[in-house]
Amino acid sequence: QVQLVESGGGLVQPGGSLRLSCAASGSIFSISAMGWYRQAPGKEREFVANVISSGTTNYADSVKGRFTISRDNAKNTMYLQMNSLKPEDTAVYYCNAIIMIQSGHNWYPYWGQGTQVIVSS
Repeated sequence: QVQLVESGGGLVQPGGSLRLSCAASGSIFSISAMGWYRQAPGKEREFVANVISSGTTNYADSVKGRFTISRDNAKNTMYLQMNSLKPEDTAVYYCNAIIMIQSGHNWYPYWGQGTQVIVSS
């Protein structure tokens, strides 16, 4: 019923930039918060950033000042602009959204399939 599709990952040198996108589609009535999480090899999945419907944003301390999250509500799409990338940013990045489907009554979390980001020289 609902799909989240990430794109924009890849290989980049330290200090470089990437822009991730997450497009939500399907029987969507409304989207509350949208966010990015990441999981590095051998580590737990961790919060990166989120943006709620009002536009308020939150960031993990490790990415503040380097990453910028935004969303286009008309397109049900979220972006993550990542600048000054570091090797420790290497991870699979997952999109998350809290969605109410059409004819639904509750909010549920949905996840994308993930996109790989590798920061290496």
